[in-house]
Amino acid sequence: MGIGGSSLGARAIYEFLLPSNTYQKDLLFLETVDPLKINYCLKSIELDNAHFVVVSKSGNTIETISIFKYLNALVEIDSGNCTIISEAKTGLTKFANDNNIKTFELAENIGGRFSVFSVVGLVPLAMVGVDIDNLLNGCKNVSESFFAQQEYYNPIISKARFLVENKSRFNINTVFSYSSSLEGFNKWYVQLWAESLGKININGTRQALTPVGLIGPVDQHSFLQLIVDGVRDKTVTFIKIDNLKDDTKIPKSDSDKFTSIGLEYTEGLSFNDLLNKQADATIESVEAQQDIPCDVVTISTVDEYNIAKLMFSYQLLTSVIGAFLQIDTYDQPGVEKGKDILKESFT
Repeated sequence: MGIGGSSLGARAIYEFLLPSNTYQKDLLFLETVDPLKINYCLKSIELDNAHFVVVSKSGNTIETISIFKYLNALVEIDSGNCTIISEAKTGLTKFANDNNIKTFELAENIGGRFSVFSVVGLVPLAMVGVDIDNLLNGCKNVSESFFAQQEYYNPIISKARFLVENKSRFNINTVFSYSSSLEGFNKWYVQLWAESLGKININGTRQALTPVGLIGPVDQHSFLQLIVDGVRDKTVTFIKIDNLKDDTKIPKSDSDKFTSIGLEYTEGLSFNDLLNKQADATIESVEAQQDIPCDVVTISTVDEYNIAKLMFSYQLLTSVIGAFLQIDTYDQPGVEKGKDILKESFT
């Protein structure tokens, strides 16, 4: 149970790894107070055999606590089936201590959308069998390289500088991910980018870089048209995966059944190769325009190390952009007002 930064990061990693791995347990996410979604999700859970992880930095996130109370009405929540992750002095942590429920403390200086590599993401992922050491090694690789001004430093600094210097023209930043396993990453990126960079800077000027997350090849048949022939206000970052760990092939036809359809040249090709050929063709078509800023990120394979490198790089990139924009990258005052109005509506 968690919402926003309390769930999106762990979900991005789990959904990236899940198609090519078999885990000890299933990890399900209860994020919304939409009753249809809640009860649909609960249909797939054996409540008496489930372990509930409640994540709320503040300890009083209305969505998370409301779902928690509902679950407690369905099955008794106690020390044997629950873990709570929150800051040390919250009401949620007090509840855990009063009921002898295991807690993990979230440091006050870690914001939700930057918390995926803290207890917020690591605890639930470890519970289902994700290789946490490999995950953290990916972060370490990028961190050490960046702060030693080595491999990752110049690409991140240069990209941040370009986006900030050209923000009045290219204020929409599209991530075009060529694998459905990256849908969770796209959602995490949208929150990280939007909630961190949509701010008023120290000079009182409104700043905004607008994130868009796309999945290839599906969105070739929708958003690509806007990129190629629409207004030149977008940058595009393509993300490819070399090895999806799946060699499923398009079978060769042993009859003339499909002759009228054509496309014989795809027969015998793996879907992995087809997906990357589609990515390459789309990249070439966008680059051919010569006035659409684009870059390509290539992930070698599907594992903890590589998704951690990707996500940690984006956290660094976001932080550098925020520094260049002269904003507070780590608060979200625009979100808090809506929370206050909601609370007042109940009084």
